Amino acid sequence: MTLTLYPAIDLKGGQVVRLRRGEMDQATVYAEDPAAQARAFIAAGFAWVHVVDLDGAFAGRPANAEAVRAILAAVPGARIQLGGGIRSMAVAEAWLAAGVSRIILGSAAVKDPDFARAACRAFPARVALGIDAREGMVATEGWAETSDVSATDLAKRFEDSGAAAVIYTDIARDGMLGGVNVEATAALARAVRLPVIASGGVAGVADLVALREARAGIEGAIIGRALYDGRIAPEAALAAAG
Repeated sequence: MTLTLYPAIDLKGGQVVRLRRGEMDQATVYAEDPAAQARAFIAAGFAWVHVVDLDGAFAGRPANAEAVRAILAAVPGARIQLGGGIRSMAVAEAWLAAGVSRIILGSAAVKDPDFARAACRAFPARVALGIDAREGMVATEGWAETSDVSATDLAKRFEDSGAAAVIYTDIARDGMLGGVNVEATAALARAVRLPVIASGGVAGVADLVALREARAGIEGAIIGRALYDGRIAPEAALAAAG
């Protein structure tokens, strides 16, 4: 089974950053030109770029729109997956019309499930659910709050929604280079009929091989800090993904 890879561009104040465990005050700036970073990822052979408006996730509305538009202009025809601050149908529709291939709904799936379901119906196969978990429970508002809903229960609620995928992030591992939580990701993938994309903790080629060999419905993996720190070369990542 081939694993689709999603190199990550997290935006904070118009810059490319990586956080540790989702803490905004634990941000490392890796690039000041998000558009150039997106071009580099596509030139390296990646088909997708995973973009998150971190400020928007906290604010509940787009906050790095200029940087996102610059990315779209820099890599015409590339597939962009965008999350952060998408809380209304108008914002969802505007980004999809602007050239975003797939939007990600995170907090909205928990706090406004009617909107999330409506978006999935309106834009079939173009909406992913971002399920971020802390000790198995869903976190919202840019990970600032933890809900009383389990990741598996939330994913099951959307099995028949028309969602394109579930992006599962283990917050404890995000940005820590400690290894991806293959066991929890595979368990979620086996529990639901939706494709699952692993996020958080990918530290080396071995993690990508483990995800690919889990054969549990894991569709892809998001890679962030390991690429920026040079722990995984793009060509090695793509080869490991199959």
